[in-house]
Amino acid sequence: MSDRLSAASSSPRARATARRTALRRPTTLLGGLSPQTFMTEYWQKAPLLIRQAAPEYIDRFPVDDLFELAGDDDVESRLVTRTRGRWKLRRGPFADDARAALPPRDWSLLVQGVNLYDDDAAALLERFRFIPDARLDDLMISYAPDGGGVGPHFDSYDVFLLQTHGRRRWRISQQRDLSLDPRQPMKILSRFVAEQEWILEPGDMLYLPPHVAHEGVALGDCITCSIGFRAPSETELLSQFLQRMAERIGANEAAPVRYQDPEQDAVACPAALPPRLVAATLSLVESRRWGVDDVQRFLGSYLSEPKANVYFDPSPRATRRETFVRRCQARSLHLDPRTQMLYDEHRLYINGEPFDVASPRSRKVLFGMADERSLEPVDFVTLSNDSSIVSALFEWYLAGWIDLV
Repeated sequence: MSDRLSAASSSPRARATARRTALRRPTTLLGGLSPQTFMTEYWQKAPLLIRQAAPEYIDRFPVDDLFELAGDDDVESRLVTRTRGRWKLRRGPFADDARAALPPRDWSLLVQGVNLYDDDAAALLERFRFIPDARLDDLMISYAPDGGGVGPHFDSYDVFLLQTHGRRRWRISQQRDLSLDPRQPMKILSRFVAEQEWILEPGDMLYLPPHVAHEGVALGDCITCSIGFRAPSETELLSQFLQRMAERIGANEAAPVRYQDPEQDAVACPAALPPRLVAATLSLVESRRWGVDDVQRFLGSYLSEPKANVYFDPSPRATRRETFVRRCQARSLHLDPRTQMLYDEHRLYINGEPFDVASPRSRKVLFGMADERSLEPVDFVTLSNDSSIVSALFEWYLAGWIDLV
């Protein structure tokens, strides 16, 4: 029996055990470190240069394909040029002849979310799933001719920089001065003082924690993959949480209770805030209590929500539910590359939608589906007696969130 067939027929528990074992094994992706060792010693702590981290991705992403993606309305792309020390930023989509009009050097094309449109890019991003999916953002690919770059800057999130074609010189600094040049259209550091410097060859990779200043300059034509991570600010998390909690409260109230003040006296100072209104509002705010379940439901829905420029193609086949079930018993279900799926102790989250799962046995299978991003026929049989789960899978299939392979 082949390794692939053996893995497909194993139980969710066996696959989870295999994943945990893999976290302790050294990998060339991390320079001979195990994922667990890397997370303990380097993640958000120190930069790491890895020679020949992923040589299998050398020349996997042709520049013509990148420009084709940059011409798509649904793809986020940018063009950064530098002329006599001044930077200019243009946003895509770009016309077919945009490349021909560019100078021979000193510019960069950046294409965001390539993993949503390219199988090789999606497979590369899979290599970094030893980090929680809730933190993993996307794969950006940049192409630059000689001298191209985006200037000295810093990111507020972790990033892996993998060279797949040509060479790029990276200079980094852990300087505290992160002030920006107000004259530039991008976040360019006012004062950058390099402390370390390397030239990355195809297959080499550099990991940088948040706020490490860095500058990459192409030495001839080069292509660099940037694996980035989500790092929501406290303000973003708090504002989104409160907004969603307010929406839930409003949705659960058949008749909203409004403020009343039958004992309000006539006032001589009409512009002053009424003390009764202040006290009533304070009492309302203090009466609300949030728990772990509220936070989990918020994070699962919020962090699995697709970006605004992501669209799904509904299944072109008008399949009946019974036909769908028969196909699932013979073929694998796979998550669309654009689908985000997370889970907590009690529920699954798919593309921003929470789905409660009552049965512990069903939870184990569905959570395994989220981890593996696929569901094998033997696992579907375990779920087939639960009508609500089968109906949900069928709806996700019709919406284009999952597919049969």
